[in-house]
This record gives sequence, structure tokens and C-alpha cells, in this order.
Amino acid sequence: MPTLSKSKYMSGLKCPRHLWFLINKPDQLPKFDAKTQARFDIGHDVGNYAKKLHPKGIEIPFSNEAIKLTKEALKKRVPLFEATFSHKNSYAKVDLLVPVHKDEWDLYEVKSSGSVKDDHVKDVSFQKYCLEGAGIKLRKCHVMFINNEYVKKGKINPKLLLESEDVTDQLETTVEEQITQLITIIQGKEPKVQLGTECKDPWKCPVCSNEIKGDVANLYWIGNKAWQYYNQGITHIKDLPKDFKYNQKQLIQKANKLHVNKENIHKFLKTLEYPIYCLDFETINPTIPLFDNSHPFQQLPFQYSIHIITKDSIEHKEFLVNHNKDPRKDLIAALKKIGPKGTILAYNASFEKSVIEDLADYSKKDSKWLHALIPRFQDLLTPFKNFDIYHPKQNGSCSIKAVLPAFTETSYKDLSIAEGDTAQLEFMRITYTKVSKEEKEKIRKALLKYCERDTQAMVDILNVLKSL
Repeated sequence: MPTLSKSKYMSGLKCPRHLWFLINKPDQLPKFDAKTQARFDIGHDVGNYAKKLHPKGIEIPFSNEAIKLTKEALKKRVPLFEATFSHKNSYAKVDLLVPVHKDEWDLYEVKSSGSVKDDHVKDVSFQKYCLEGAGIKLRKCHVMFINNEYVKKGKINPKLLLESEDVTDQLETTVEEQITQLITIIQGKEPKVQLGTECKDPWKCPVCSNEIKGDVANLYWIGNKAWQYYNQGITHIKDLPKDFKYNQKQLIQKANKLHVNKENIHKFLKTLEYPIYCLDFETINPTIPLFDNSHPFQQLPFQYSIHIITKDSIEHKEFLVNHNKDPRKDLIAALKKIGPKGTILAYNASFEKSVIEDLADYSKKDSKWLHALIPRFQDLLTPFKNFDIYHPKQNGSCSIKAVLPAFTETSYKDLSIAEGDTAQLEFMRITYTKVSKEEKEKIRKALLKYCERDTQAMVDILNVLKSL
């Protein structure tokens, strides 16, 4: 009879088919990528800070003897890390168990998020079932998470970095029934699942996402409603029922041809004032603050690219920090290449504006100048978000990575770093881990090319709008 760990249990709740592959055909699943590994590493780092809250605690080493070692450690009535239990068809390692009263324990599940989520409650419910089945008397169950209002001042203070919420009254009581259902699925043939209900998030599912064909899921703003049509075998927009109620933007997409509202594009272009500064930031957002006067998850810019467009020339400027200290001071100084007049153009400008607002809060002496930049922003996303211009090759997406190849002969496919998450991970890798000088230089060149492509894309898209 199979035994479910809490991670496999959670996978099964998200998609029973994914669980079936985990047990029966694990070799057909994609390997962990750098993003997944980074999430594991962050979780490990947060867990280490939780351990500092209980310096006299005992960690149970990962081994075949973990359950036996846990039973011996329980007698000592001290905080336990990675305590391991099994009951019937369940197996759980607990982040933290804290003794209370004579014979009770408080359970803590440590998460690297900034709040308690539904999945965390399901996770703790599974652990409670397993531990109580193994004879552990639990008083309370908690989720420990990151206090996103914590501001680093010197050495990280775990007591301020972490906070916890009692979720005891929120826990599910149907864990055993769900385990039984999942084990039945594991022991049967590969299941077919209903997208959006049994497979909760098909786009993120490593099994089901590979089989999303057609274009219904790409219909603008259709969201989770798409899955009810996929479950009926309807995968193309042209095959949607006659009574489907399209909004105006969806009708433009459904027409499957170039759409241009010249009047609105003209109005948008009239809002731009030369010189135009096409600006893009790349940022890191560490869960645990790296620098003083920063907080968890704060977007900290380490790089920018600017294309400066005048009426008769284009000039490119760029900056990429080359040390492992706080990048904000150097970036602010380099940002002063932006002159006192002209439009600052960004794609999805709310992000760049928020970064500048954070920089203004950080540097009081530059605050006035930085705040003065905010009203000068215009958003190149606007005409695409409003569907004043649309090309079928966009497949319902307004992102710059969809728009650029739809209207020009350029894309991001030739770049070794081609999206923001990878840029962040690679910058962190070459800055805070040991890499060779040659590797660091190679990645720095790739980062510069990627950020430059973003602002060159703005120049090219702007030229498309002007030509129309």
C-alpha cells in the first residue's frame, strides 16, 4: 500500500493526474529547473531563521532512522526540527514542534510567503492527521511566515522577521478520506482530470500544461472560464458556443486580423514629449532582506537600460552594478542621465514608477528629484492593453514579449537570458555565489543584452505606432 508524504499529498490535491505520474511515471516529469531550486533554497534559508528562535532545539537528521530518532528526541521535551512521523498511509516531517505544558506540543509549519494561504492550511491539516495518528498530543497548529513590514537594521532579527498565525480552527477534518481517494487513483490507470476543478491550475501543472492546445485559453480575460470549454473538447475560439458573450476586446481578438484604432494611437503619441527616455529596470526581491533599510520582497533595482530618443537621434545608456553591496546608491547616481525634461516611457510603467518611489524613500537627499520623475511617465502598454492596436500573432497577450515579434522581425529567442526571473536568478548567482571570472563576465554580458532588448523593443514598437 503506497504511503503519501505531505508534498505528494499536496500535489494530489492540486492535480490527481500529477500525483499519478509522480508515483508511476516519475521519469516523464520535467526535472527541477533553476526557479524551483531557488524556491527550495529560500525555504531552507527561512527555516534556518526559524531554528534560531529555539537555539536549544534538536534537528532530526534525514535518514531511514528518522522516525526512531524522533521518538527518542520527543522524550527530551525540547523544540524539535524536522521531527518525522508516520500513520497508516501518511508520512510527515514537521518544520518545528514546540513542547507545551506537561505532554502537549505546538506545531509550526514555516513558509517563505508573506501571509497564510489556503494551501498552507491543507498542508498543516495533513500533518495534524499524521501526528495525532502517531500518538502526538497537539495543542495548537500554526503557520509561521515572513513579516513583510520588517525593515532590516543591521543583523537579521528572527523574532521580527518571522510571525505566526494560529490556524487550528481552520484545519480540515477530511484528510483520511482524501488520502484514501488519492491512493485509489495511484493504484489505477492514468486518470483523466477535469481542468480547473480536479487539476486546480492547469497552466502550472507539469503534466496538464503540456496538453493545453488551441487558443481558447489565450482568449483575452477569459481566465478560469476557459477550462469548462476544454473539458467539453472545445479548444479553439472559432468553436465557442454561439451564445458565448464576447466583450469588445475579445471580439477584436476573435476577428483574427490586424486591428488599428488610428485616432486613439494618435492621441497616445501626442502625450509623448521629446526627448523620450525608454526605461527598463531589472530587480531582485529577496525574501530575506540583504541590505539595511530594505524589507522582505522589496524590488531592488540592480540594472537599467535607457534608450534616449530625440527628434533626430537615438542614444543608449545602461547600468549594471558590479559589487555585492546595496545597489541603490550607485543606481540612483547613474539614473541621473535622465534629463530635466521629456517623457519617461516604460512598458507596464507602474512597475518602474514603484521602483523609483522606493528609491525616493531610500535616499532622502535625492527624494525630490526622484519624485519629480513620476508625473513624466507614460505607459507604452496602454494602446495594447486597450486593444487600440492588435495583431493575431499576439495570441491575446499584451506583454512586450508577445507584441515585439508580432509587429517586428525581432524577438527574445536569440538571447541566453530572455525573461526577468532568469535575469534575477543569474544576477544573484554571479553576485552572491562563487563563479569563475569568465562565467561572471559571460552572464553580465547576457544581462546587459537582455535589458537593452527591452528598451530597444520600446523604440521599435514606438516606430510601429508612428508608422500607423
